[in-house]
Amino acid sequence: MFLALLKWKIRCILRQLFELIVCKTMKKIAIKAIAAVVLASSLTGCIGQMATSGMVMKMNLTAVDNRYARAGLYLLMSPVYGIAATADLFIFNSIEFWTGTNPISGKSPAVADMPADAIFRINQKLDKDLTTAPIKISSADVKQVNDQSIEMSVAYADGTTQVLRGEKDGEMVNFYLNEEFITTVSVEELNEYAANRV
Repeated sequence: MFLALLKWKIRCILRQLFELIVCKTMKKIAIKAIAAVVLASSLTGCIGQMATSGMVMKMNLTAVDNRYARAGLYLLMSPVYGIAATADLFIFNSIEFWTGTNPISGKSPAVADMPADAIFRINQKLDKDLTTAPIKISSADVKQVNDQSIEMSVAYADGTTQVLRGEKDGEMVNFYLNEEFITTVSVEELNEYAANRV
């Protein structure tokens, strides 16, 4: 529930930021950077609980009690299984990897953090911070500061917070993380990106 609310708030922020930003010269760079971040974070999702696929399987098993009917239903639902597996692989398992909890099942620890009799043992050689899920968000709030800027405050479970702010400057939007400038993107680029996402 929290992650759904967080996703909704992030979408609202991004839409508002997209409406504030324009710049043709930064368009290709911003799209490539966003694609690289999305690709890099989604590649972490290959190991996880596959909770969405499990829900589809449970629905199949509870729909009918005959093994042949279940097999037939499985064939009919194969596109649904494919979509569920893809959602698990690229979205929900990635969230599970980075937060330590699967957003669909609510179970933790993440599969990647479960103890096992491993062939290669490296945890004892690493800093403790590198052996658990790195991002534990407790809340996120979005607010429009004025007609030219919007802020998203993120609070983490360890008590730290970060503020991402977008400020419109003509046809450009400057982004700051904790008052430190990080990038500039055009309003046109953001509008085009938002139009392609819908």
